[in-house]
Amino acid sequence: MHIDFHDQTNKVEEDTTDLIQQLLTFAAEKEEITDESEVSVNFVDNGEIQIINRNYRQQDKPTDVISFAMQEEGEGELKVIGEDIPLVLGDIVISVDKAAEQAEEYGHSIQREFGFLALHGFLHLLGYDHIQKEDERKMFQRQEEILNAFGLERK
Repeated sequence: MHIDFHDQTNKVEEDTTDLIQQLLTFAAEKEEITDESEVSVNFVDNGEIQIINRNYRQQDKPTDVISFAMQEEGEGELKVIGEDIPLVLGDIVISVDKAAEQAEEYGHSIQREFGFLALHGFLHLLGYDHIQKEDERKMFQRQEEILNAFGLERK
């Protein structure tokens, strides 16, 4: 899978992008996503993600991660998960500020937080969601399975 990184903050270390590259590639294999798929990961500050959150989700506050699937499932359309994965999956936008705040709050490394957020966004691109309780359980369970299998457990 090809991952295109964009760091508008110039704060994200190369080892962090390498970790995310490896984690998302690992997750793509676990989810049986074609090697020809593409995704972009964008790093922004709280101000930028607040604008995005306000414009697209009508939430006028910073958030940690937002995903934009290139082909979201609509009524009568094929599911995104499965054989017919689009070549370009979509965009993941991560707030560097929120990642740092949450890593400190949860008492784990910034790399673990970036990995969690990138994977969370990636799973959204594949059609996972957490609006309903049952969907939330499935998504969060899958996140933990992949993070643990990859070796990025909570500490």
